[in-house]
Amino acid sequence: MAENQHQVIWTLSAQKQMKHLYEYISKDSIRNANKVIEDIAIAVDNATRNPEIYSPDKYKINNDGSYRAFAKHRYRISYRFTKNIIRVLRICHTSMKPKPY
Repeated sequence: MAENQHQVIWTLSAQKQMKHLYEYISKDSIRNANKVIEDIAIAVDNATRNPEIYSPDKYKINNDGSYRAFAKHRYRISYRFTKNIIRVLRICHTSMKPKPY
């Protein structure tokens, strides 16, 4: 039996944030920048088979459980899952204080 996988959609905002973090890290090391991007992409991909793998997003107001978040390489990635879609919402450095949304 095939695994039920969710399609991943990166919001425009998350795409811009990912590009910005790549540009920032690559100033010191392109190799490290590639590693961080790859590891984040793999972590997001892990959620396609089980979208509840990561903890509920504590910064989402009135979270019904479909908003999730995890940290990777000092970056916090937030996403929301529905029946067939995982939508990556935002990526920010863990040193930044996330604003509730």
